[in-house]
Amino acid sequence: MALEHRAFLYRGLEEFLRVAVPFLRDGVRAGDAVVAVVREPGLGALRDSLSGFEGLVRFYDSEEFYRHPVRTLKQYQQLVNAMAPRRVRALAEPVWQGRDARETVEWARYESLINLVFGGVDALALCPYDRAALPGAVLDHARRTHPLLLDGGATVRNGRYTDPVDFGDECDRARRVGRPADADYLPIRSNDLYPLRAFVGERAVRHGLYGGSARNLVTAANEVAANALAYGCPPVGLWLWRDGRNVVCEVGDHGLWRPRPDSLTGFVPPGSALERGFGLWTVRLLVDLMELRTGWDGTFVRLYAA
Repeated sequence: MALEHRAFLYRGLEEFLRVAVPFLRDGVRAGDAVVAVVREPGLGALRDSLSGFEGLVRFYDSEEFYRHPVRTLKQYQQLVNAMAPRRVRALAEPVWQGRDARETVEWARYESLINLVFGGVDALALCPYDRAALPGAVLDHARRTHPLLLDGGATVRNGRYTDPVDFGDECDRARRVGRPADADYLPIRSNDLYPLRAFVGERAVRHGLYGGSARNLVTAANEVAANALAYGCPPVGLWLWRDGRNVVCEVGDHGLWRPRPDSLTGFVPPGSALERGFGLWTVRLLVDLMELRTGWDGTFVRLYAA
């Protein structure tokens, strides 16, 4: 029992339907639990093409489903668990349009993590990539995050596939680590974190972050700071600034994290709250993006919220 994870490289709606419709139809006939998570106009075209299969295929709009990498992993886990013990057959099209470079890398990491999180699940996943619409960097990510490729009507084993841990390490090495000189700063010297919550909440609003996003950032910063105080080395501090459409909050201490976390820490949904990484996983769920960096200069957790 193992996952079959294929990238489907196509060009235009006609080729998309020529492959996607039989893939889903065959799943219904085989008794699979069939899911289509697709963008428009492909979603509407699939519904029309499968009009005789109402109730046998679950349709989702990618624009709603693919909003946050870690939350999307959790949603797919919930679907797989709900459909057990049937084999899952998923047509799964991520959303790449409108992502900046940082977000694109995180969604590529998500595609890579699928191989780890669902590696032991009896499932078929076909991930469409429109060669006519997507930039070359996204297509390159597809070739590195899927063990199998469907290109030109034939499925081949992908010689460029990269192990998820190695791929995640590359993502981490490519990230920016600079911090603006005028970032707001708060030293953290006490286990009483009320001043921190007030600081982050007030500065978040000042930088244009409101409502649930601001509250989630406060909660996430509080969790990270509590961990830094409990397991890190002083001095501990927090910086907050605006970067484009994001409010960025970073908590740092001068401790070296041991055992050193790997590039998957906090991404893979834990089995329970007792598992290592549960706290960082919940932090990732609260914010749009979390970056973790640790070395001899200390440990730094950077949170992005928009």
